[in-house]
Amino acid sequence: MSIPPRILLLGAHPDDAEYHAGGLLTRYRKELDATVKLISMTDGAAGHHERSSAELKELRQRESAHAGAVIGAEYINWDLPDAHLEATIENRDRVIREIRAFRPDLVLTHRSCDYHPDHRAVGQLTQDASYLVTVPKVVPEVPPLFEDPVILHMTDLFTRPAPLRPDLILDIEPQLASVMDMLACHRSQVFEWLPYENGILDQVPEEEEAKLDWLGHWFHDQVAERADRFREALVTKYGEEKGQCVTYCEAFEISEYAAQLDDEKRAKLWPF
Repeated sequence: MSIPPRILLLGAHPDDAEYHAGGLLTRYRKELDATVKLISMTDGAAGHHERSSAELKELRQRESAHAGAVIGAEYINWDLPDAHLEATIENRDRVIREIRAFRPDLVLTHRSCDYHPDHRAVGQLTQDASYLVTVPKVVPEVPPLFEDPVILHMTDLFTRPAPLRPDLILDIEPQLASVMDMLACHRSQVFEWLPYENGILDQVPEEEEAKLDWLGHWFHDQVAERADRFREALVTKYGEEKGQCVTYCEAFEISEYAAQLDDEKRAKLWPF
């Protein structure tokens, strides 16, 4: 019997994990019984128009824990300040410690080209740590790895300086309910801050069931472009008929700076 894989997601903010890779994370837990750990490198304390940062920091850790519980994953927020994350040596060493301590087979993270400086910093930190996790004299208090994990960059639609290359792609409609359940745990964001930021706060219903229905429509509007952008990859994977019909997808690019997805790793990490 094969050993279930270990999956580490390094995101910038609470809710980045499920928004960018919730379908894949659900499949890892439900189908492969993978050990999944989700980390927001920032405390999320800047993401609101009314709540204090102190209140928000505590609230968003609870929201993250609840979201992780939906799929049976650990979900923690680090104490680094939201909107002030930098690719410093200190933060890089912390990423190295985390990767060495958790010993993942696969790391999911942002690319280093992104609209949000925190996302870019996470991508850069993970890239810079990817080789150094094997160097014994770097962060010597934690035993080094003998091999890098595979690193996948999560779905995004940015095109400069280069668009995401969809090396791996998934139709996530079968996992949509799980993604919605995880996102709905981040109530301060999906029902308060993000609608406020987009000027549609007055459209969020008061009644709970209606809120969840509204969230489904909001998510569709946010991610529908993914399937159109990556349609060719979807057709290649699923065939013309199904590939043309996919509405919700997640695409991932394999980092060239870490371990590659050879046949053995593909069998363990991507049997989808």
